Amino acid sequence: MRTKRIEAIQNYIYEHNTVSLDQLCEKFGVSKNTIRRDVEELTGTGRFKKTYGGVMVQPKRTLVSFSQRNIENLRLKKRIARRASRLVADGDVIFLDSGTTTVYMVECLKDVRNVTVLTNNLQAIVEAIPCENLNVISLSGTLNRETLSFTGTSALQILSRYNVNKAFMASAGISVPSGVTHSSPAEFDIKQHVMSTCPNSILLVDHTKFDTASLMTYAPLQAIGTLVTDAQPPQSIVNCFGENGHTIIVAEE
Repeated sequence: MRTKRIEAIQNYIYEHNTVSLDQLCEKFGVSKNTIRRDVEELTGTGRFKKTYGGVMVQPKRTLVSFSQRNIENLRLKKRIARRASRLVADGDVIFLDSGTTTVYMVECLKDVRNVTVLTNNLQAIVEAIPCENLNVISLSGTLNRETLSFTGTSALQILSRYNVNKAFMASAGISVPSGVTHSSPAEFDIKQHVMSTCPNSILLVDHTKFDTASLMTYAPLQAIGTLVTDAQPPQSIVNCFGENGHTIIVAEE
C-alpha cells in the first residue's frame, strides 16, 4: 500500500511541479510525519528536491560538456554499452547517437564480423579507427565542441540516404510524461529523423536519467523498442514498456 501511495505522490508532484506538505497530507489522507517519510524517500531518488514546507520536481538538466559527462557513472556506462553491443549482428547497419554511453559500444563490436556504423559522434569515429570490421560513415556538418558531435542539414542529408536497421540512442532524461529528452537543440533534427525512420530503436541510459526531463523531447517513450539500463526503472516506465510490448534489459555486472 505504501508503495502505491508513494507512486501516486510522485505522479501528483510531477503534475503540479511544486506542492506543499499540507497539500499532500490533505490529498492522500495521511499524517505529516508519514508524508515527510514518503517525501524523504522520493528526494533520495534525485528526481525531486525539498523546498521550504514542500517538495518540487528537480529542475531540468542543461547541456553539460562531453568531457564532464564522460566521467559521470563511467562503470555503469561501460556495462550498459557492453550489453547493448550484444544486440548488434553481422551485417547490421546501425546508427550510433552522440553520447558518452553509446561511444563505449565501439570497443565491444570488434568481434562482430561486418557492421556499418553511421554516426555523428566524433569520439566514436576516433575509437573505430583500429576496428577494420567496422565500416564507418561519418555524418558531415558543424562540429559541436560541447557534445563532440556533427550537426546541421548536411548531416541529415547523408543520414537520409541509408537504411539504418538499428539505432542506439542516448538521452539526458526519460519519463512517461516528457518522453525521451535531450539538452542540445542542434542535435534535435538528427535524433528525431532517426527515431522516425529506423525500425528498431534502442535507448541506452543509466538509472540517474529515470523520471527526469531535459530541454527538448525528441521522441515519446512509447517509440523506444528496447531500453538498456543498469537498474530496474520506476514502475511508470515499466508499465509503459509493458503496455507497448517493448523490452527492458538490465545489464548485469
